[in-house]
Parts: sequence; C-alpha cells; structure tokens
Amino acid sequence: MGEGLGDAALVAILGFAGGLGLGLAARIGRFCTLGAIEDAFYGGSDIRMRMWAVALGVAIMGAFGLAGVGLLDPEASFYLNRGWNPVAHVTGGLVFGYGMALAGNCGYGVLARVGGGDLRAFVVVLVMAISAYAAISGPFASLRVTLFPDGLVGTGTPAGFAHLLSGATGLSPVFLGLGIGVAIAIAGLAPARMRSDRRAMGWATVVGFSIVAGWAATAFVADRSLGAVPVESHTFSAPLGDTVLYVMLASGMKLNFGVGSVAGVLCGALIGSIRRGHFRWEACEDPRELRRQIGGAVLMGFGGAIAVGCSVGQGLSAFSLLAFSAPLTLAAIMIGAWLGLRQLIHGFAPS
Repeated sequence: MGEGLGDAALVAILGFAGGLGLGLAARIGRFCTLGAIEDAFYGGSDIRMRMWAVALGVAIMGAFGLAGVGLLDPEASFYLNRGWNPVAHVTGGLVFGYGMALAGNCGYGVLARVGGGDLRAFVVVLVMAISAYAAISGPFASLRVTLFPDGLVGTGTPAGFAHLLSGATGLSPVFLGLGIGVAIAIAGLAPARMRSDRRAMGWATVVGFSIVAGWAATAFVADRSLGAVPVESHTFSAPLGDTVLYVMLASGMKLNFGVGSVAGVLCGALIGSIRRGHFRWEACEDPRELRRQIGGAVLMGFGGAIAVGCSVGQGLSAFSLLAFSAPLTLAAIMIGAWLGLRQLIHGFAPS
C-alpha cells in the first residue's frame, strides 16, 4: 500500500478519507457538537448527545482494539506521552466552548457549513485558523507557554486512565480500554428511542470509525517513515492553520494528516449537502452577526491552542485513548458553550 507515494502524501490521502466520513456525518447525519448541546439544553432532545456517546464508545473500542493487535501504540500519541496541564485544559475548553456558541459551531462544524455554501463560515474558518496559529507559534505563543506551560503535571506514566487503572489493578490497559468503550456505547444506546433511530446510530458509528481510521493510518505511516510522521487522529484547530499555510506555501511545506482531514471534511460536507439538496450560497446580511461570529472564531482559535485540541481533537481523538486531558476539556467546552448559548438567548440578566 502506498509504495509509490511519499509519506506526506500518503498520510494526507488517508486523512482525507477519514475526513470525508466526518463531513458526510455532519451534513447527512447531523452530527454536531454545538447542535448536541443546544438540543440537550434547549431542544428537549438527547439524541445527538447520545450520538456523541456512541461515536466515543466506538472510537475507544477501536483505538484499544488496534492497540491489542499491535497496530497502534497509544503511548506514541502526544496526548499520552507527555505531562498535562489541567489549568490549560479547563481554561482553553471554556474559551473554546464560549467562542463556539458565538460563532455558531466548532471548527469541524464550521468546515461542514463551508461545504454547504455558507460564506460566513468561510470567514470564521480563516479567522480561527489565523488566531490558532497566532497562539501556537505567532506573537502570542510565548505568552501562552508562560501562562500555560506544557506538562505542568508530570505523571511518570502515560497520561491516560486505562494506563492509570492498569497500574492499580494489574489488568491490561487494552482490556480496560475496551471495557470502558463498551460501557460508554451501551450508555449511549440505553433508551429504546436511540436504538430505534438507525440513522443516528449509523452516522455516530461512522464518526467513531473515522477517528479510529486516523489512528490506524498515522500509526502505519509513522512505522513506515521510522517516526517521521506523528501518530495522531482528527482535530480541527492547528490543522486549519496548516491548511491555510499549505494553500499559500505548497512549494515550501509538506502535506500532513491534518491538511488531508480538513480537505476531506469539506468534500464530504459538499457531497452531503448536494445529496440532501441543502447546498446554497449564503452570506451575512447583519454586520452584528458577522462581528459576533468573528469574535467567536478568535476565541475558538486561542482556546483550541491553549487546550491542545478542540471538541473533536480532545473530545473524540484524545478521549479515544482515555487521555487525562479529554474529559476535563470536553466538560469545559460544554460549560463554555452553555454559557455562550445562555447569553445569546437570555442575555446576562439572571433568569
């Protein structure tokens, strides 16, 4: 496989394939982080939140299944192989979630909207990409590192719950990870209304498999390249900046998994929106709305950089390895999104 391709091109193609599934899931399956939160708090429906749980359960089972057959070393991922900073994950998650509410979607969701012809979302993507890079390696990088140093809490062992429990119980991390994944999937599927919604179950499974495919693809290419390619899966903070840079500087930089993933989501969303007859060009007629969305994009870029991942990067990819950072960041993102939605709906006045 891929004998005639360079490692950078191969990993980008594999990222594209997984991103395609995520884009289709967003447009056809209505898989959406903010949508799940909105439905749960204000729409009286928990189906999309349960879709998230099913996707997460599938991703955890798949990731630890790969580890069990020797196709993935979870410790090769940066989510587990360095110390972590709970302050950064909470702060970044809150900022990201609040910005997500203001912008109307997360980085993944905004890409899906661009694929449906939303020009407002295109502006949000560009602003989020620039702000993420400004915090990662731009003028605010040194301030970010000073305030939120990497590896503030050293663990001495892989920074994951399966490995922590393995040390305490003597059981295999693979066995523990598979068990946790099964439990989360069962919890998501518990109500009969969820089990009867085949579309929701099917697209949640596609999302979970897309995350697993990311781990499998990058682990394969990392082994082929003797570690020159990092082991990672889908996330949509830094990769947005990578994609913008690649569009401008293709002759001066290599493709990577994230660029392929972003392109895949865009194409999948385009196909899905055309398939459902939802594609249409949209622009912002209200400057106040666009100003709010741009402000949300800035917050998402900075929040994702601080938290070392977005709602997908931490909420699914890192969570699939049961990283310490994942539930903390995901909870903070949900709280931040709830605060942002509450402000938009009710204002700052007490209810």
